Amino acid sequence: MRALPATSAPSPAPRAPENARPRILVVMGVSGSGKSTVAACLAARLGWAFVDGDSLHTPDHVAKMRAGHPLDDADRAPWLRAVAAWIGARLAAGEAGVVACSALRRAYRDTLVAGRSEVRLVHLDGSRALIAERIAGRHGHFMPAQLLDSQFAALEPPEPEEDAIVVGIADPPDAIAEAVVARLGLGAAATDGGRGA
Repeated sequence: MRALPATSAPSPAPRAPENARPRILVVMGVSGSGKSTVAACLAARLGWAFVDGDSLHTPDHVAKMRAGHPLDDADRAPWLRAVAAWIGARLAAGEAGVVACSALRRAYRDTLVAGRSEVRLVHLDGSRALIAERIAGRHGHFMPAQLLDSQFAALEPPEPEEDAIVVGIADPPDAIAEAVVARLGLGAAATDGGRGA
């Protein structure tokens, strides 16, 4: 598994055409944008495997965030490798999947996508005001509201060559998932147990 790029990001491999069917969706965005919920809706809608990237954080990193301290790149590197390993395992097994992962910086996304046309980004894009309101209303999550500024400071929206699907977060999660499915041209034929997508 490759490490995070030390300097500039490598040139991306050519992306699949718009109508190509991805086998892995990485649902990205800042904390509170609805990644986990939308990703779970997508996985259920498509019949694909699902993992919440937050579940792959180490206990130490969860404790650090719960205490109000943002993770640095050294903290994130093993986490991103774990998410990338999950993606690689699905592809190696010929399975499809959806992962929720903040993937805020381009270098992080390059680690996850690794030039593979089967992996497609879905960016949940929303205003800071709306996301702050949502975070204030949720309970039991380890990411406190005071880290939202650091999330937006770290966010590097996907570049055009990353070919991300960008969707707003105002609609209900199932409606957002349906919009993503439509944008990707994925339909009932994708619900094949996650194989051959």
